[in-house]
Amino acid sequence: MFNHRHIETIKKECKAHKSYLFAIGFLVLIVSLSIFAFLLPYSPNAVNVGEALQPPSLHHLFGTDDLGRDYFTRALFGGRISLLVGLLSMVISTSLGVIIGATSGYFGGVIDNILMRFVDILSSIPWMILVTVVSIYLTPGLKAIILVIGLFTWMRTARLVRAETLTIKEREYVLYAKLSGQSFRKIIMKHIIPGVLPTFIVSSTISIANAIMMESALSFLGLGVQQPLSSWGSMLQDAQSTLGNAPYMAIIPGILIICTVFSFNKLGDIFRTMTVKKG
Repeated sequence: MFNHRHIETIKKECKAHKSYLFAIGFLVLIVSLSIFAFLLPYSPNAVNVGEALQPPSLHHLFGTDDLGRDYFTRALFGGRISLLVGLLSMVISTSLGVIIGATSGYFGGVIDNILMRFVDILSSIPWMILVTVVSIYLTPGLKAIILVIGLFTWMRTARLVRAETLTIKEREYVLYAKLSGQSFRKIIMKHIIPGVLPTFIVSSTISIANAIMMESALSFLGLGVQQPLSSWGSMLQDAQSTLGNAPYMAIIPGILIICTVFSFNKLGDIFRTMTVKKG
């Protein structure tokens, strides 16, 4: 998917905008650390009450929490959960958005009206209310939060893909495919989906950032991942009772969330720039 010209474009954009370089570097760093977090000498769930609420030091880079657990280790394992939620939720929401958007744009007429009115209804409900209500009826946990976020955040992607499909389906090669008797499934998969690929790649990076924010908010409210698992959102929730004597417990996951969301949004800007220059 990426060729030499794309790589050169990324290099030029990073030189022109240092924030892009930071975004790529931070994502590479945080993903690598999260993947290899199992190599750390501490277990994320190892309780040592005698070392509770130790400030950051060489022994514990991020200090310890109220149960004496190494906060650096928990932050990396929490990052693994947050990134996993963001990635899998994006896969679900993007898949639904592309399928529904392409179907709506390709067929038009009654099918388009029905699907778009359904999108309008879901889009009119504030996401926090929608996701919170659904979460109440599911057993809180990692699978539930991934499904809830993935199943209720595809509407924006569907709109974007539909708009692209309306244009692509009028192009000569698509009209020829229709006249040659190709099935609508083959036309959508072979001609429509590749045509909207740049659009949903950009949308995917933004979806990951939004999913991480949603997971953090729901975990902060106690509706996300449950103990003994940790995510950056649940770490913020646990830090509420120690803000006075251990503010780092809230500051560290907060900074990680902000930097990760910022980096994914910047990554989306890079892909958007590549798409515009290609066009």
